[in-house]
Amino acid sequence: MDIYIVRSGDTIDAIAKRYGVSVQRLISDNDLDQSGRIVPGQALLILIPEVTYTVRPGDTLYSIAVNYGTTVDALIRNNPWLTFEPVIILGRIITIKFTQSPVRSARINGYAYPYISRPLLRRELPFLSTLSVFGYGFTDSGQLIPPDDKELLAIVNNTQVTPILVFSSITENGNFSSERASKLFNSTQLQNTVLYSLVDEMKQKGYKGFDIDFEFILPEDAEAFLGFIKNASEIMHKNGFFVNVDLAPKVSEEQRGLLYEAHNYAAIGAVADTVLVMTYEWGYTYGPPMAVAPIGPVTKVVDFALSQIPKEKVMMGIPNYGYDWTLPFEKGITRAQLIGNQYAVTIAANNGVAIEYDKVSQAPWFNYIRQGAEHVVWFEDVRSIRSKLDLLLETGVRGLGYWNLMKPFAQNWALLGALISPEIL
Repeated sequence: MDIYIVRSGDTIDAIAKRYGVSVQRLISDNDLDQSGRIVPGQALLILIPEVTYTVRPGDTLYSIAVNYGTTVDALIRNNPWLTFEPVIILGRIITIKFTQSPVRSARINGYAYPYISRPLLRRELPFLSTLSVFGYGFTDSGQLIPPDDKELLAIVNNTQVTPILVFSSITENGNFSSERASKLFNSTQLQNTVLYSLVDEMKQKGYKGFDIDFEFILPEDAEAFLGFIKNASEIMHKNGFFVNVDLAPKVSEEQRGLLYEAHNYAAIGAVADTVLVMTYEWGYTYGPPMAVAPIGPVTKVVDFALSQIPKEKVMMGIPNYGYDWTLPFEKGITRAQLIGNQYAVTIAANNGVAIEYDKVSQAPWFNYIRQGAEHVVWFEDVRSIRSKLDLLLETGVRGLGYWNLMKPFAQNWALLGALISPEIL
């Protein structure tokens, strides 16, 4: 396995020849268009097959997997196009094993809204342990505000992936409500009404886990929030469900701010089965241009989490997105546009600009001009994801949580599949 940085004058054919891999392999693993268009400074993942098999009459993915002592899901991770082939094609060359084998297994979670593109979802599912469906809210009277998740769950429940229900203070308008959350935290009666309704919903729909995702909690509600987590965990455990709690990215217990104060890492970590530390959003919609998840701050947050919570409970957040800022940045005025990581490369290609890489934050970026205005884009690529996977391997945390699965990012999944096998619950 290698990561190649495109130079001026490179072609996809020349790169493929240099590494002894097929052009189609490079196109698939990096989600290039069929013309093989590449950009100077672009990072390409190079996966080198070590063991391959040519499909013969009578073969099935199951028979091939059995013959090589592997699984159908592993074959699909190595050959993602198989997801969309109802019958494997005679003569098709299938990669059984790369020169790089998975180093360890980990719990791999992804968040998704029910309207996620179905082909995209099917492309991502073989790499996941769990899928967290966003999300359920509640009214002031304790009625559930459910998403339209029936079709999504029908797909997931036919795979090895475990579905998780995400519960938050999302209102009918789609916004987090600190006031509604406060009402829930301070009323055991309201909690029990909501939680037992959720249990019925989870049993009916096939959910196996419960994700508590409350943000912007009033500081005075910190103890009540912890009490809610304890109550929810007791009820969920009694009914056979596991519990995850999403935590704002802190570097000390004294960290001030509406996002942080109610998230007591040690106390919550002692109750929950797992926690997701949301290690992203340093670069954000209304903030100054910078990397979404710079490796230095991410490492500090993970280190603090591990000082408070056992590593087998800690999940590290991974952003599957970037931002496009119009310059100059003006605080309170500039609003960055959320973009996909693959689309960021398309912007660079369409504008004929090279991609740069910041070694301190370990994240790619570039400038370009649109309609006379200068823009800067920060995003994730295979290099920045590799630095985060290395952190997972170094620290031994339980796994990763992707926010979110709604945009394609082929490089990420190809790299993840080469290094990590998903823990199956």
